[in-house]
Amino acid sequence: MAEAILSKSVPVFVILGLVFGFCSWLAGQAAARGWRSIRVALGYAVLIALADRFLLFALRDAALLDPAGLVIALAMFLSVSALAFRWNQADMMVSQYPWLYERTGPLSWRPVPGTDFGGASDARAATD
Repeated sequence: MAEAILSKSVPVFVILGLVFGFCSWLAGQAAARGWRSIRVALGYAVLIALADRFLLFALRDAALLDPAGLVIALAMFLSVSALAFRWNQADMMVSQYPWLYERTGPLSWRPVPGTDFGGASDARAATD
């Protein structure tokens, strides 16, 4: 079981994991910076996980579509891509709209107190 996941060579698994993890980060960043949906980033992460499994298969005779190895690769690269997407999305919302949003954490933002979205208070004031 461990051989199918780690491809009989821990260093190769780690090196490919780092390289493709960086690729997943860049895919999530690119999707966020292009104002695309998170589905785009996750779609690229699936392709990256398949490429990782293929290289493990080609370089170290690992099982190409081993369910356990594929699930681990998908979990790693989907989570890295989603994290990068949200991190960059929060950064863009706060840096491009500082008068509307303020950062509340590394992955979140909120409206600046005193700003009104949707004009609900203006419509209520106009009818009173």
